Amino acid sequence: MSDFRLRVFQAVAQHLSFTKAAQGLFITQPAVTKHIRELERQYGQRLLERRGNRVALTEAGRLLLAHADAVMGAQQQLEERLHALRDPDEAAGRLRLGASTTLSQYVLPSLLPAFQRRYPKVELTLLNANSEHIAEALLHGNLDLGFVEGRSRSRDLHHELLLPDELVAVRAATPAGPAPLALAEALACPLVLRERGSGTLEVLEFALRERKIKLASLSVAFYFDNTEAIKSYLEAAPEALGFVSRRALSRELATGHLEIVPVTSLHLPRQFDAVWVQGQPLTRPAQRFLVFVQQHVKVML
Repeated sequence: MSDFRLRVFQAVAQHLSFTKAAQGLFITQPAVTKHIRELERQYGQRLLERRGNRVALTEAGRLLLAHADAVMGAQQQLEERLHALRDPDEAAGRLRLGASTTLSQYVLPSLLPAFQRRYPKVELTLLNANSEHIAEALLHGNLDLGFVEGRSRSRDLHHELLLPDELVAVRAATPAGPAPLALAEALACPLVLRERGSGTLEVLEFALRERKIKLASLSVAFYFDNTEAIKSYLEAAPEALGFVSRRALSRELATGHLEIVPVTSLHLPRQFDAVWVQGQPLTRPAQRFLVFVQQHVKVML
């Protein structure tokens, strides 16, 4: 088993921040400081230089980081080889998945039961968070494979296209049915949006920025951390307008509770990506799951 202090050191080195390292590892900041000091005492030299609120690696710190990365990689390979020896023809072991909200609510749930039937020895967990948090969890080693939306691409993560998607403007259904709105007219409505850090908001914000429109200049009625809350709000507020994935609206469109509103000159395509740490091989269960999902999402195209 690897030394947990090395994981703590990796997290600090990744973020160059004791606070962010503590948040990512779900421990306190004093605990992070304690682990780093223990490592420095063990090796008899400073691993990090503290310059006010900033942190930088010393030469010894860079050497230890390379060692820590190698140790974690070797541990992962060992676990995979042991699983393969125990059950060479079957994916087995733990698989920690993470998915941004739209994917975890409207894409992956229908696929999970079939995967569990095919690979019953895989212990599955699924973290539901926005795209920013999924990326952080991957980089901290808390997830094996992630699925995200949006435009941002971290150089530390490998992105692979999974499925195209589109954001649409939506509101409570009207008796006359949906009629196109000019962009200025649409943005004058009270807006109901996803929270900061979500891929959904990022796509909308980027499109508006291209048109020299700042989100801060708009009338935002509410920010929600999930699409279901946005849809419920819109049903109760006919004057409001929201932006959500077209894939999240099948039930409400069929029942006539919500309607898609065409907005002139505003097209919001995006894509869902599978993501994992750059240069780090996927575990056997993660490889099986990725291939399984890629095969099954073809029917959603």
